[in-house]
Amino acid sequence: MNTQAKRGISLRAVLLFLGVVAANIVINGLIFMFFRDSTLNPLLTAFFAVLWGILGVYLIYYSLSWAVEQFPDMVRRRVLPYIFVGPAVIVLGWLLVLPALRTFYLSFFNASSDKFVGLGNYIAIFSDRLLATALRNNLLWVFVGTLFCVAFGLLIAILADRSSYERIAKSIIFMPMAISFVAAGVIWKFVYYYQPGDEQIGLLNAIVTAFGGEPQAWVSLLQPWNNFFLIMILIWMQTGFAMVIFSAAIKGVPEDILEAARVDGAGEIRIFFKIIIPFISTTILTVTTTIIVFTLKIFDVVMVMTGGQYGTEVVATQFYRQFFMYRNFGYGSTLAIVLLIAVLPVIYFNLRQFRKQGGF
Repeated sequence: MNTQAKRGISLRAVLLFLGVVAANIVINGLIFMFFRDSTLNPLLTAFFAVLWGILGVYLIYYSLSWAVEQFPDMVRRRVLPYIFVGPAVIVLGWLLVLPALRTFYLSFFNASSDKFVGLGNYIAIFSDRLLATALRNNLLWVFVGTLFCVAFGLLIAILADRSSYERIAKSIIFMPMAISFVAAGVIWKFVYYYQPGDEQIGLLNAIVTAFGGEPQAWVSLLQPWNNFFLIMILIWMQTGFAMVIFSAAIKGVPEDILEAARVDGAGEIRIFFKIIIPFISTTILTVTTTIIVFTLKIFDVVMVMTGGQYGTEVVATQFYRQFFMYRNFGYGSTLAIVLLIAVLPVIYFNLRQFRKQGGF
């Protein structure tokens, strides 16, 4: 086949590909506008929207891959991977990158976003007493919450691995992971509930009064210890996550190494610290950084339990309060950017750990 014929085939393939892309944009855009302006029953709208989401994604990938198949082999091999990754990248850019850039832009403006103030918001937040309290509390969540989640997860994983009730124990510990942070906050609100008088319906105060103690307002008056009672909820939820990951890593430790250590007279504690811990050290780092990200972004539990009152404010609740309640868009956006800057190094470190373990 001569060069002119190849160019003709490539040109037709390019035009066909552009036509398929345009058709997908137009068709899905029209469907989106139909659902946006729909007067159908909400349940029917939700059903057809989910159906469109499933079939629409399938048809987008199918049509685009079919269009790429029309290219010559060399071009097809290079372009096809981007067809499968491209839509996901576009959606992530639309939902994550663009809002982040817009938030960064708004952080240089005043409360109503109509006057440029430069770095004024960034200077203000580090002289704000409430933000100092929020940063202190975030550090408490990071250090205390992460330490106990990792320590309890590792301890339970190693003990359950040697128990005849391993599955039952792990199921019970992992069960809170199935609950959202909001639901967990509601559950623990009843655990810590306090009311004046002898009759207590909160579980913890009922136990305390049953043994002759005085009921306490655990999450309001006991400052700053109320933050530790809130951190208990994170530990209750995330210990199961740490346990499952650690358990899988511990099962990957070669048995012959453990048996050789036992033959040489090493005790179980020595084996744990000298063999198991070094062997799963990368997993420990990965779990630790993942939980750190959770604690830096903590919002739901604090908002449900106290609304950020009684000295329990964290950066995320302060951002919510400034942006959505006080309508101070510049200051709220600045808090969001500060939180993003705090999370990014941890996420980067976590990605490096995944790469070292062959995750991608």
